[in-house]
Amino acid sequence: MGNGKGVTRRDFLRGAGPAAMAAALGLSGSSCRSADQGAATATAQATAAKLPVEASRTAKVVLVRDARAVAEDGSLNFRVIGSMLDQAVTALVGAEDATGAWRELVKPGELVGIKSNVWQRLRTPPEVEQLLARSVASAGVSPDRIRITDRQARQMLVDCTAFINVRPARSHHWSGMGGCIKNYIMFSDSPPSHHPRACESLSSIWDLPSVKGKTRLNILLALTPQFYGRGPHGYDPRYVWPYKGIFVSFDPVAVDALGAKLLRTKRVAFFAEDRPITPTTHISAAEQKYGLGVADLNRIELVRLGWDEDMLI
Repeated sequence: MGNGKGVTRRDFLRGAGPAAMAAALGLSGSSCRSADQGAATATAQATAAKLPVEASRTAKVVLVRDARAVAEDGSLNFRVIGSMLDQAVTALVGAEDATGAWRELVKPGELVGIKSNVWQRLRTPPEVEQLLARSVASAGVSPDRIRITDRQARQMLVDCTAFINVRPARSHHWSGMGGCIKNYIMFSDSPPSHHPRACESLSSIWDLPSVKGKTRLNILLALTPQFYGRGPHGYDPRYVWPYKGIFVSFDPVAVDALGAKLLRTKRVAFFAEDRPITPTTHISAAEQKYGLGVADLNRIELVRLGWDEDMLI
């Protein structure tokens, strides 16, 4: 499932103006106005015809949870987490088993980059990175053609043919939530340039030639997500809880939209109010401005698997 954008309203309006076209045909006066009106009508009809297609765009997200994934002491059970990943990917792809699902996602001979996240307080566990590497290898990709990194993405991953995007969900000072969209900021040659306006421009990174169309799977880890924090790199263990879940989707916007809903719902439950944080407007901008995916929760199919206690969404 690709991330390519279809024809947008801007595309319809991008060409030369109808008056200029009329002049080239030797038209003037009322003829020119008629050409203007005809072109405007055609454009309106084309735009109207396109809008229902955009409005009908949907996304599928699988959420799998397991009560055994996180122990009472906060340690992670990676045997269980490996099984959760297998269940989620199999359900997302619609395959008979996990190996079959991964064979749909990546092919032998590809160069596969696993884009991780190494923020020290709540990183993608190295064990999860290795679980994913083994899954990619099970599809026939040679281990020496699998790369794993976060901060060296521009150096190590740009020539990859396929990406697996994986990181934990957490509140974030600049973007409201750190999720799958934001995880590609290290592909930018200037990450701080994306911080203004609540990181609204993050989705533009997904249009870079080194990134566009390469992402095969987005994994938002909600094993122990952080639902609240203040200040750059803010972390407080009081606001981290064992949700014991994993979201997977082909659509980074849809998975982040659900992740943001989960964090907000937990914040409201914890504080008995909607405690303000930086708004997650980069998620809505990802759909409305960049056409990257689906942010509207009404158009996201959420498939729930496993443990359902305190589901919240």
